[in-house]
Amino acid sequence: MNTTTDNPMELRVLQQNENASDPLFQSEYAQQLLSIYAEYYVETGFQFPWVAYLIVDDGEVLGTVSFTKAPVDHTVEIAYWTSPDHEGKGVASFGCKEIVRIAVEADPSVTITAKTAPEINPSTHILEKNGFRKVEVVQDDEIGDAWMWKYHGSGAE
Repeated sequence: MNTTTDNPMELRVLQQNENASDPLFQSEYAQQLLSIYAEYYVETGFQFPWVAYLIVDDGEVLGTVSFTKAPVDHTVEIAYWTSPDHEGKGVASFGCKEIVRIAVEADPSVTITAKTAPEINPSTHILEKNGFRKVEVVQDDEIGDAWMWKYHGSGAE
């Protein structure tokens, strides 16, 4: 699913019932992801393409990017996570760019949103770089006050 030729990272759909003994999931981090996303799919269902994706490079899971659920009222929220060993290496930026592409290809009319802690941090820079703008403060079940971001265009390349 990689649309660039100079970046070896790629997205791989995280299926509902992945084989935990697959070599791809050998790291403790990857095993934790399997557990988290097993619960995620119970709550949200598996409605392709509005699912979770592994960010993979050379047979190693570097992170994830996902839709928090299928679009509701033409709006979909994205989220991403990078393995601590791979933070600061462009993993989340790659995932963000690719999941936006997936959403736009699936439904060009969908509004794409994301939430961050209400402070400037690496995640806010990732969103800005990928064409998102901060639009308001909202309440989030996990973090309380959160900045809501909306996608407004292709962002910086």
